[in-house]
Amino acid sequence: MAKLQDWATWALSPSISAIIVTLVISLTLPVLVHYYLYKRAVAKELPTFLLLGPSGSGKTSLVTLLSNGTASPTHISQAPQTVVCQLPSSTRTSEDKYRSENDTSSRSRPKFVILDTPGHGKLRHHAMSSLTSPGTIKGLLFVVDSAMVSSAAGLTEAAEYLYDILLLLQKRHTQGKTSKGPQGIPVLLVANKQDVFTSLPAALVKSKLQEELGKVRLTRSKGLLDSGISMEDEAGDEESNWLGEYGAKKFAFGQMQEHGIEVEVIGSSTSGKAEDAGGMHDCWSWFGANI
Repeated sequence: MAKLQDWATWALSPSISAIIVTLVISLTLPVLVHYYLYKRAVAKELPTFLLLGPSGSGKTSLVTLLSNGTASPTHISQAPQTVVCQLPSSTRTSEDKYRSENDTSSRSRPKFVILDTPGHGKLRHHAMSSLTSPGTIKGLLFVVDSAMVSSAAGLTEAAEYLYDILLLLQKRHTQGKTSKGPQGIPVLLVANKQDVFTSLPAALVKSKLQEELGKVRLTRSKGLLDSGISMEDEAGDEESNWLGEYGAKKFAFGQMQEHGIEVEVIGSSTSGKAEDAGGMHDCWSWFGANI
């Protein structure tokens, strides 16, 4: 107790040494506290990937396989849920592209978050709101049932939902505050349930969706023309709501590159284990390239 009193007396004394020590502490303590809080905040902000698609496409089964390593029975989601996943050691990240193939040192296995959103039409606002303020979102997975898109109704539902998502990303890029616009969010189109007998190959799912997206674009363009607004406003609204290359007769995912959106298509199956389930290697590689 006496030593503490002696120290307090010295700290409050007008001596030069006490003044210097007090000054150093007052300047460095806030910096150290700020650094500690900053490191904690950064550690909590894991990269996030948004998972969305029509109801029943197998989104929850996919995220369960990615997180647990095995498929398990799921139910239709009624609310968004977040799942933390970790990249396999065999998957290269964007940082590993500069490493030599002969480099045998252990690679980092970064963790990331998958935000699984409900696919029902009345609950899709969760996905939309996540895209309007993307924050740490690094990519978007749009999952479709490869068997369901073989029917006209299933194809139309998937295309209309995908159209809304891609158009939102396009507007986010073109209406950015800077001349370059915000960084584009890559999209992975997952043609799921490839193990189902009636499923379509991923390449055919891609072509069918591109064709249907072109039809949706034309239908919505005609809706603007029939809305009765003035010619000047009509032209502006039509161009801002036109997905892809304005005025193009056919739609292709490659048109989205102009708006900073890279669209890749893979086939997948959530049966079996993560290491041997169809398409999981391509899926992990996509995650690694965008972390």
